Amino acid sequence: MIPRYSPKDISAIWTEEAKFQRWLQLEIAAVEARTEAGLVPEEALVTIREKAAFKVDEILEIEKETKHDVIAFLTNVAGYVGPESRYIHEGLTSSDVVDTCLAMQMRDAGTILIADIEQLVAVLARRAVEFKYTLEMGRTHGIHAEPTTFGLKLLLWHQEMLRNLERMKKAVHTVSVGKISGAVGTYQHLSPEIEAAVCSKLGLEPSPISTQILQRDRHAEFATTLAIIASSIEKFSVELRHLQRTEVREAEEYFSKGQKGSSAMPHKRNPITFERLSGLARIVRSNSIAAMENVALWHERDISHSSVERVIMPDSTTALCYMLRTFSDSLETLLVYPDRMEENFNSSYGLTTSQTLLLALTGKGLTREDAYRMVQRNAMESWAKKIHLRDLVLQDDELMAHLSPDEINDLFSFENILGKLKKSVDTIFKRNKL
Repeated sequence: MIPRYSPKDISAIWTEEAKFQRWLQLEIAAVEARTEAGLVPEEALVTIREKAAFKVDEILEIEKETKHDVIAFLTNVAGYVGPESRYIHEGLTSSDVVDTCLAMQMRDAGTILIADIEQLVAVLARRAVEFKYTLEMGRTHGIHAEPTTFGLKLLLWHQEMLRNLERMKKAVHTVSVGKISGAVGTYQHLSPEIEAAVCSKLGLEPSPISTQILQRDRHAEFATTLAIIASSIEKFSVELRHLQRTEVREAEEYFSKGQKGSSAMPHKRNPITFERLSGLARIVRSNSIAAMENVALWHERDISHSSVERVIMPDSTTALCYMLRTFSDSLETLLVYPDRMEENFNSSYGLTTSQTLLLALTGKGLTREDAYRMVQRNAMESWAKKIHLRDLVLQDDELMAHLSPDEINDLFSFENILGKLKKSVDTIFKRNKL
């Protein structure tokens, strides 16, 4: 079993305490790098390491006066460190701290999301194999088309989540960069070597070039990746919501003992979890639009992106974490009804064999147009009169002039249909390495 993170882990990344802790980590790393370069006395570094601390409530109180969060933070830390605090933040600008630490937060949140995606991939793989040969009616436009299996549906989702896994890994790599390059990114008071040393200590790569900030196309890629993954979960959830409809009832989210579905109607068992996931996907997608709006800033920076990111990054990562875990758990306990799937398959009077019949006729030398006309004529009558297509075809003299009764019966044979489908399923599962 893939290790699971507790739900609080990802939200803990975005607390004020965690943010200021990362800021302090960066500031100390910068002092260390400058000490290693001979720019800060060793004894000052020792003092800073021993005494550096902060209190969130004190920072917030100072910020009421300064109206600047980084200055409030530095003022609070300086109160604990004393005179050696003059070496803290030397040569840095606020965005060196804020942007680099935001990169750490996105990286850490993304790492949790990667583990959650891997967990969902494992669940999808297991349940796809479980229902590999479970016959289900394939539908296009909501109408019976041709048979498929429930396992193939789950395998399709499994492959989509594997693509999402690669997207998430790439997005984490894209945002795992820092910058310690000063007010407009020109290293006026530091150096690329100091930047590289600090980033290395924080587990980041230095940005090859920056202005006062890291460029927001990185953040937009991260946010849109979250939106794509959320959209996939919504896609899966919408399908399962359809399958739980009373008229279909091929699958159903688990309904626990004592659970209630409606305050008015005691019989109700609603797909509330999948509906909730559909709703949350809208939030994550909307936030990705805000992230793309943040790409265009004035000159070397403005601050219009900052307030947006303080909302969308915690909200989107936390929401997606919840979505991944909730969908994974719901899929683990999903109730699947193979007998009902077969009932639904049989409910359309053999019409789903229409293409097989069409191809059998063209195989006898008929034009596609003539074959289509004959099959459609019988299909429409089957719809109208609720008579099995096979029975109508056997009475159609024009059509039966080209096929024997035995051939017709073989075409409509459930065993032949299922046997052919199983061969296709085996091929597809093998191609997808399951």
